[in-house]
Amino acid sequence: MKIRTAKVGDAMKIHELVEYYADNREMLHRSLNAIYENIQEFVVVEDEGDIVGCGALHITWGDLAEIKALAVSEDYKGQGLGRKIVATLQNNAVDLGVYKVFALSFKPDFFKKLGYEVISKETLPHKIWSECINCHLFPDCGETPLLITLKEEK
Repeated sequence: MKIRTAKVGDAMKIHELVEYYADNREMLHRSLNAIYENIQEFVVVEDEGDIVGCGALHITWGDLAEIKALAVSEDYKGQGLGRKIVATLQNNAVDLGVYKVFALSFKPDFFKKLGYEVISKETLPHKIWSECINCHLFPDCGETPLLITLKEEK
């Protein structure tokens, strides 16, 4: 298994993974169009040519990025792939000079185990909530905002 940058040809499988969890109310839906438009933000876990996990890093501001669309195939759960995807995305953030990463999650305990802390929604820039306004679950979707500081800015 390897983690790599996503390619356009991975979009359908990414969409399938995300929709599986969205249909089970464990994450929010993402359109196939949104995945294509943001494919450069994604990494995938590939096992013998099959995409079995994904996640995206979306830069929201000069000092802040969001981990989005984190999903691992049911058949591969419990193998630490989610942690590895998050670590890869965090490394990508640092490489870009972004040292604060947040997630909005229905499963905050996963992120807490990785060192994220629950924060108030109000501490995040209003720009982040622009996606939320169009969501059918707005204004109270139940996602928990969490944040980690990877290193102090210079």
